[in-house]
Amino acid sequence: MQALNFSVVQTHLFWEDIDANLLHLSDMLGDIQDTDVIILPEMFTTGFSMQPEKFAAVSTEKGLAWMQHLAEQKEAAVIGSLMFEKEGLYYNALVFASAGNVPQFYFKRHLFSPGEESRHYTKGTERLTVEYKGWRICPLICYDLRFPVFSRNTDAYDVLIYVANWPEKRDYAWQQLLKARAIENQAYVIACNRIGEDGNRVKHAGNSAIINYMGEAIGFGSDDKVYRFNLDKSSLGEYRIQFPVLDDRDDFLIK
Repeated sequence: MQALNFSVVQTHLFWEDIDANLLHLSDMLGDIQDTDVIILPEMFTTGFSMQPEKFAAVSTEKGLAWMQHLAEQKEAAVIGSLMFEKEGLYYNALVFASAGNVPQFYFKRHLFSPGEESRHYTKGTERLTVEYKGWRICPLICYDLRFPVFSRNTDAYDVLIYVANWPEKRDYAWQQLLKARAIENQAYVIACNRIGEDGNRVKHAGNSAIINYMGEAIGFGSDDKVYRFNLDKSSLGEYRIQFPVLDDRDDFLIK
């Protein structure tokens, strides 16, 4: 079974400055080669801003074009969320862009009501699972991490990805919940979080990570850099055969 090479971009973001963020990310990724998947933080074009009426149209146009160009240039999948406008509504939209393919979307279901995200953005309803190079990938966004039912491995995904603007003051919960999602779903979990202070003076510590199906984590600390690693699918398959707990999972419907 094929291994995949992942590149996780842990970095600061320029507050509500789309051009500056795209230029910064282009510089960070300029020399990256031989990667299969590039993962960007949540709202990588603007930071976690509650002003989609000002920035969503430009974020949609420039952000999508930039992601698709990067996917073609690197011959890789590019994953990240951005402000997105569709038919007069605003979404925190995760985009899965890959070379030669139409982008696929996941609209964030769990909007962060303590930060008033639910007042400015429209709630998504359906999860996205993408088949890519022999892997099944389920990408989610930040606050979704707190809701294990929605994250539940009901369709045999291999890797669960969270892109985030998760604040430093709740870093302990971030690290524990990531491990829990990996263990209960018998899947790899990849977390991409931003660093630095945003326009609301909220601090972010990074601590992006890769966690295996047993909950063993490699944390990435708080450096501003692209972290690269390789995941092997065969060991995941062997573990699920040896310890098939997913066979005993409960059936449920999400409304």
